[in-house]
Amino acid sequence: MSSPNPAQQNLYELATQVGSTLHARKRILAVAESCTGGWIAKSVTDIAGSSGWFDRGFVTYSNVAKTELLGVREATLARHGAVSAEVVAAMVTGALERSRADIALAVSGVAGPDGGTADKPVGTVYLAWASRGDPTHIVRQHFDGDRDAVRRATVAAALQGILDVLAHRG
Repeated sequence: MSSPNPAQQNLYELATQVGSTLHARKRILAVAESCTGGWIAKSVTDIAGSSGWFDRGFVTYSNVAKTELLGVREATLARHGAVSAEVVAAMVTGALERSRADIALAVSGVAGPDGGTADKPVGTVYLAWASRGDPTHIVRQHFDGDRDAVRRATVAAALQGILDVLAHRG
């Protein structure tokens, strides 16, 4: 992608930084996405040469997909809901187990405009990052705006999180 749309510029720059860092450290990335529906994988594969550091993306929008593709237990989904720390932890673990990646991220959130609750209002997103052999890092975020804004902010936070994990763990 030689001249990204200005609205995509920040994501393109973040994805470029992620790619450069992964390439320099000879690390491979996998992603497990729910509310972003493949947008993270799209952002990283916009970068020329991403085949050298990106293995795969799992788009697991439904609970069945989370279970079938990532091994998220039905009991975990029933007990905590798809938008929870427990589920993104299981998603990121499943992404590492089902890929050749050594670092992975997972996202699940309520992008809206419907689906929010008092405990998990629209804009609530859980993100997880994990490297083989290191503890999983999970955060809960709340992003304001419409569905597109929530999803875009989630992609940016996910990419920035990879940079943060690599800065701290190498």
